[in-house]
Amino acid sequence: MPVNFDSEYAVQVDREGTGRNACPTVEVWESEMVSKHVNEELSAYCNGALTTAESQQVAEHLIGCIQCRADFEQIKLGAKLAEQIPQFAAPASLWANIEAQLDTPVDVQPTVQLSGRYGQTHSGRMLRFAAIAAGLMLAIGIGALWLFTRESRPFWEVARLDGAPLVGSSRISDKGQLAVGEWLETDGASRAQIEVGTIGHVEVDPNTRVRLVETKPTEHRLELARGRMSAKIFAPPRLFFVNTPSGIAADLGCAYTLEVDDLGASLLHVTSGWVAMQLRDIESIVPAGASCATRPGIGPGTPYFADASESFKAALTKLDFDEGLTDDQRTAVLNQVIADARHRDTLTLWHLLYRVKGQQRERVFERMALLAPPPKEVTRDGCLQLDEKMLHLWKGYLENSWIGDSGFKKAGGKPVGGEQWAVGSRRKKWSLDGGHLPEVKKQ
Repeated sequence: MPVNFDSEYAVQVDREGTGRNACPTVEVWESEMVSKHVNEELSAYCNGALTTAESQQVAEHLIGCIQCRADFEQIKLGAKLAEQIPQFAAPASLWANIEAQLDTPVDVQPTVQLSGRYGQTHSGRMLRFAAIAAGLMLAIGIGALWLFTRESRPFWEVARLDGAPLVGSSRISDKGQLAVGEWLETDGASRAQIEVGTIGHVEVDPNTRVRLVETKPTEHRLELARGRMSAKIFAPPRLFFVNTPSGIAADLGCAYTLEVDDLGASLLHVTSGWVAMQLRDIESIVPAGASCATRPGIGPGTPYFADASESFKAALTKLDFDEGLTDDQRTAVLNQVIADARHRDTLTLWHLLYRVKGQQRERVFERMALLAPPPKEVTRDGCLQLDEKMLHLWKGYLENSWIGDSGFKKAGGKPVGGEQWAVGSRRKKWSLDGGHLPEVKKQ
């Protein structure tokens, strides 16, 4: 049965049953992902030593694998502590002394009798090791406290990339700080980079206005009033958020661009991982290679892949945001979306199941079933009644192709990830009754 994950919108995909038509069985999929953790790559990933493709694979795995994510957090802590250790030049004679010590025969240390309840004896060397270990534990504890304090600081570091960005009314020379409540603004010739605590960074493009809303270990939040920003975040899901006038982007472990025009409309494009675009009870889950538009007063539209046909994207925009369409016009627009949909566009169709009803939902289901037949546990009636367990089980199989098409596949064609989870929610629904489904051919 699905269980809650991070929020009321996230559920763990049920792992019962098998699939058809080249989709791996859930058992095989789970075994592959659990047995191939990315622990050995985490250090190189943290230090930026992997290729782009390898980094994408590790990031995607970290989204779903609790064990590897915990290991990654420890590596990040160690890296942050190491960065704070002061560096000193070693004396020129140091190595000569070390070599001399290595060539000297080692004398056995005399034992020291320690009185205790067990009357044990310990060498002087063991005592020194114990003292060193205690010192290291103390240093680690102090470092962890320092890092937690740093995560809780009410400001982020800002670096000037070009021009003369402003924080409030002050220009940034090279480095600066953005405090909670302050605005960072760039003109047509300025760019800046914001360090998002210790979990990533945001590049701010020209003609952009962004504000730090909140920063604490459990939540980091920006507000993008206008302009364009690019975020690269390595953190557990739903830790970094960006408010816009028409929706909220919730990071699920990813890299993405987000832009807002002067009317408050926004466009999200995900380049790595996943992002949830949400407003009140409407939510769109956007994987790498896909986009999602929003409009003030309406919220997120239906996500779509950037390489979809122009007629598909134009029809979807009308369906999402043209509130002046008649029922017949909406039916015609929906039919265009259905007719143009490819296998990869099941991303869009899956979301549309929640956003249409009646005969329109039947048509969306029929097109999805033609492009990607559901597992035997998923029934037509269950999908039409929006059975959450069935829809998320089907989505789990579909994600294999969405992620694969987005570049997140290991050798052998298996998807990257640990525990598989799917995100669903109550969705805004339109009344689109009437009309006929155009004839479509299997692709």
